[in-house]
Amino acid sequence: MLPLQAHFLYDVALVRPPVPRAAFMNLLKSLAATSSMTLVSRVLGLARETIVSSHFGAGAATDAFLTAFRLPNLLRRIFAEGAFSQAFVPILAEYKAQKGEEATRTFVAYVSGMLTLALALVTLLGVLAAPVVVWLTASGFRGDPNKFALTSQMLRIVFPYIFLISLSSLAGAVLNTWNRFSVPAFVPTLLNVAMIVAALFAAPYFHPPIVALAWGVLLGGILQLVWQLPHLKQIGMLVLPRINWRDAGVWRVMRQMGPAILGVSVAQISLLINLSFASYLPSGSISWMNYADRLMEFPNGLLGVALGTILLPSLSKTHANKDQAEYSRLLDWGLRLCLMLALPASAALAILSGPLIATLLQYGKFTAFDTLKTQYALLAYTVGLSGFLLVKVLAPGFYARQNIRTPVKIAIFTLVLTQLMNLAFIGPLKHAGLSLSIGLASCANAALLYWRLRKQGAYQPLPGWGRFLFKLVAAVAVMSGVLFAVLAPMPPWGDGNMLWRLLRLATVVTAGLAAYFGTLYALGFRLKDFSRRAA
Repeated sequence: MLPLQAHFLYDVALVRPPVPRAAFMNLLKSLAATSSMTLVSRVLGLARETIVSSHFGAGAATDAFLTAFRLPNLLRRIFAEGAFSQAFVPILAEYKAQKGEEATRTFVAYVSGMLTLALALVTLLGVLAAPVVVWLTASGFRGDPNKFALTSQMLRIVFPYIFLISLSSLAGAVLNTWNRFSVPAFVPTLLNVAMIVAALFAAPYFHPPIVALAWGVLLGGILQLVWQLPHLKQIGMLVLPRINWRDAGVWRVMRQMGPAILGVSVAQISLLINLSFASYLPSGSISWMNYADRLMEFPNGLLGVALGTILLPSLSKTHANKDQAEYSRLLDWGLRLCLMLALPASAALAILSGPLIATLLQYGKFTAFDTLKTQYALLAYTVGLSGFLLVKVLAPGFYARQNIRTPVKIAIFTLVLTQLMNLAFIGPLKHAGLSLSIGLASCANAALLYWRLRKQGAYQPLPGWGRFLFKLVAAVAVMSGVLFAVLAPMPPWGDGNMLWRLLRLATVVTAGLAAYFGTLYALGFRLKDFSRRAA
């Protein structure tokens, strides 16, 4: 009997000529390069969280910093990685394919000029109005003047990060369009390094010490932007920002950004509302949710962000070339790869949530009580991990076709659904209820995006999905059984130093990985077969 991928390839060969192997492997290699750079960043991110949690714990000061940092971070997602990239990358790919290098350089100069002007105004407003912003977004802090003042102080320091990281994201979008995926994937590492240095060496010189983290964020933003400039010069796209109010390409981006900002803002507004809810919960709630979110971001960034980064320019090129069949094949490949890693990641995070948090975070001021509370939030988040990852694949399917209105409508529905679940869950489940509402809403978001792509005829699933899903579920079941079996004889995870805990955790994770991929191999999965679908 042929393995699943051979059946898939045989079915596709009946209706479509074969695509050169190099074309398949290039996309998989790009994903591997991006994921490897993201892996370095995520590992350093976990190291950063370990250092921050042990030095500052999960109290009022940490809540203040995380609130201050989250606000410009949300704006970054709206203006830079969110709405701007969705509007800019498809049009940039079109310029690159159809209008030549000089026209593309001029287009990048004009767009960067408009973005720089808008960001400068937003940054100035944010710095001047920091107390008002805190008053509106973390209203629960009003009852604690010291906490409110500390949050406002650090918000003024970190707000220019939105200016720096947005320009860095512009540089990254250009590099991604030129298939230089590894450089933008690496730059988040610089933020982690800056914050680690601030926590370890600069904190004793500040009062309170946690203010050093805010300056670390600002330094990280500078490093992320400067790092990419030589790489832009290598591809001939390092240009000075210029303003041209009449450029047609700029106004196309602006028109696309309008609904895109609305769509991305809906998701970020949902997070801000959750932050406001959490500000009324006991001190530490925001920190527990943040640490759980950081652990969730590991698989999300390693696969979801990396895959979405690669798919958006690739899908944009196929749409610009009017190759609908290849567009559908790319989406199908992305969805299969996403599920092949999302399902075991969800199960493993849920099963290993306690050992993982204790191993990485339970040191110094971060207590066993903090571990338990963070575990509750992480368990709630894992419900939606597959949804988070699938959205990273499905949403670029709309953006590449310059259809932003559909994701906007779905995002608005998801916002309403999230807040209804917040009201239902926050009473009995506290901070874990807020995490659960985000997870369930992400699943609903992914389901609606998939339904609309199918209804619009943009995506047609290729043969073999039933067998594919059955074998994934079987492999996850085997992996789960092995994880429980290996965990059973382990001593309490709070015992021993970090090295001892890491060795034990590595043993458990290795056993789970071997069980999962070994089962897939026994069921007929081969990397070369999977890569051939990555046309």
